Amino acid sequence: MSIVWTRLLKQAYRRQPLISFVVTVGAVDLLLGGLEGRGSLLVFGLGTIGAAIAYRWWHIQRKQVGDFAQPSVRYLPDHSSRPQLPMLGLSRKDDPPRSR
Repeated sequence: MSIVWTRLLKQAYRRQPLISFVVTVGAVDLLLGGLEGRGSLLVFGLGTIGAAIAYRWWHIQRKQVGDFAQPSVRYLPDHSSRPQLPMLGLSRKDDPPRSR
């Protein structure tokens, strides 16, 4: 179980390091508030985790909407107006002599 947990944490920290850090801080506040009997710290931890998750969800939603709104800009045409050059090949007769 610990190997799966560490892989999950590493993957989350690589993708979104700031959000993962805020969720970790909120989880520590939540844990300390619950164990010590501090209601305000517990609520602060819950609020921090909820805000980080809400920000991440909002960021994903905004990213999906933005992908369809902007058409791609092409600076070059799809094909050239000039004719394509012929393929060049060297025959065995015309090979330059090799120097050793």
